[in-house]
Amino acid sequence: MGDEVAATVFTREDRQRYREKVHRCLDVFARMLVADMFDRSGEAMTGMEIELNLVDTGGDPSMSSAEVLALIDDPAFQTELGRFNLEINVAPRSLGGDALTGLERDVRDQLNAAQAKANAAGAGLVMVGILPTLLPEHVTSEAITHNPRYALLDEQILAARGEDLHIAINGVEDLETYADTIAPEAACTSVQLHLQVSPDLFADHWNAAQCLAGVQVALAANSPYFLGRELWRESRIAVFTQATDTRSVELKAQGVRPRVWFGERFVTNVFDLFEENLRYFPALLPVVEDEDPEAVLEAGGAPALQELRLHNGTVYRWNRPVYAVVDGRPHLRVENRVLPAGPSVLDVMANAALYYGLLRVLADSERPVWTQMSFQAAADNFTAGATRGIDAQVFWPGSGEVPVTELVLRRLLPMAYEGLDRWGVDTAVRDRLLGVVEQRCTSGRNGAVWQTDRVHRLEAAGESRRSALRLMTHEYAELMHSNEPVHTWPTG
Repeated sequence: MGDEVAATVFTREDRQRYREKVHRCLDVFARMLVADMFDRSGEAMTGMEIELNLVDTGGDPSMSSAEVLALIDDPAFQTELGRFNLEINVAPRSLGGDALTGLERDVRDQLNAAQAKANAAGAGLVMVGILPTLLPEHVTSEAITHNPRYALLDEQILAARGEDLHIAINGVEDLETYADTIAPEAACTSVQLHLQVSPDLFADHWNAAQCLAGVQVALAANSPYFLGRELWRESRIAVFTQATDTRSVELKAQGVRPRVWFGERFVTNVFDLFEENLRYFPALLPVVEDEDPEAVLEAGGAPALQELRLHNGTVYRWNRPVYAVVDGRPHLRVENRVLPAGPSVLDVMANAALYYGLLRVLADSERPVWTQMSFQAAADNFTAGATRGIDAQVFWPGSGEVPVTELVLRRLLPMAYEGLDRWGVDTAVRDRLLGVVEQRCTSGRNGAVWQTDRVHRLEAAGESRRSALRLMTHEYAELMHSNEPVHTWPTG
């Protein structure tokens, strides 16, 4: 939810006006689809957002985002929900040629410059799915960034739920706790990959992304610890789902959908996703703007559809549709939100290369993969990938239940090579990035494996869990800045 909203008290009339306005926006969006008003430049444009954690010299969370952002003084860096978070927004660019290498270089340069300036505030940057040193005292209401939109979101989610948030995760170890704030959501730091697509191709790309989500999260898992407990290999998935859950126990029993949502069906049109958002989810932030979308459209303009966009931003699909207007031209993007941040920038770029390569082949296929597997199978793969990580077994048409590493090495990597070729990616760039994925699979080592192996060794040497997490986080941060892929990191 990147839009600014002012702190306010919402009335019943506000909610009724908002519902009416957001449905008008949906009607206008449908008219725009029929009129084919969307950008069809034909060039594959991609963007990226990377969420970061701030730590002090001991590796504990540093509640210093305001001070660090002032020192960085770069509009590419923005606030996030937690005072120990930042976000980098990477400028969009085409995928072809050596663009991915340029993207990697730009992110590294931005991180290095930000790190140097953060040091002046006694802080450092860590790119990880969940900061391992987070403890209950770090995820209270005091940890929420001092920005009206975050305070309002916190208030509205708790009001909709009517009781404290319940976080219960059964993993290697178990965790059960309650929170009177959505601050635990700030623990979840991710990489979001964007791809601009035309309306007629949107459903194919979104469906393909849903099929890939389980594989993505399994290979990239990098969040094994939360509040000092070893849980899932990608615990961020469970934490984020539960830390924003507006449903009481009774509403869950009735089958009400969660706002952090994988979905329940493949779609035939991008309209389906926006319409589902309105049908299933009440407004969290019913802010009505002055724009008359019908009038703007009839005058030949591109309406902002702000209410539709804001509502879409409060339904946290793992693959989310995005509507935006840039330079007067509306466009659509698939926002892939399943990946954790880190471990290194090279790992992030390898994850991106695998995703974009596979997405191209699967979306172009004459016999789409989503016609050969159930939606429930895709959802089950997603859960398996989050819980087991690189050791997960997943279902894939023609292979049945298979270890995710075997599936990638035997079937998906060749597709990814072909897909990057179709995007026009330089051969050397393609080989370097997908080579990282291949070596991660053959070694069986991703971020979650490195973190847990290192902590287990430290505990075996006599360190307490808290001390082991701090020491591991300090080592992780140093290795992260080396930009070596995580499968090569030492554990001893």
